Amino acid sequence: MIDRRTHLAALAAFAAAVLPVRSLRALEAIMEEQFPEYGLIGQMIAQPGQRAALAAVLTEGTGRMPGNFAYIVGEDSENPDALWIVELWADKAAHAASLQLPEVQEAIAKGRPLIAGFGSRAEFKPVAKAGA
Repeated sequence: MIDRRTHLAALAAFAAAVLPVRSLRALEAIMEEQFPEYGLIGQMIAQPGQRAALAAVLTEGTGRMPGNFAYIVGEDSENPDALWIVELWADKAAHAASLQLPEVQEAIAKGRPLIAGFGSRAEFKPVAKAGA
């Protein structure tokens, strides 16, 4: 069994590998200023050639989700059809509530035909930021 510190270090390394530098810095700033209680990292696979379109749909209407501290979409550097989504939330209930928002429901409906599948997914409790 892996301890929490090792797990968080692996998550930080993973985030650093897939997120643009500006997104990673924004994520670090959030961890310093606010205290999210729930995090989610997941890989989404777009239909061939549809990654940019899917990324655009995923970020529509996500600017005002109550309880959301960060919603970052990043391109996978090895798979030209894959995206990684990193989310930080006040708690798991805030994340669940966001799925009922009309703008999120609309994005889900628009994005569904662009999705070929899903890769890895991890839920976590944020406890520390990555060292810069």
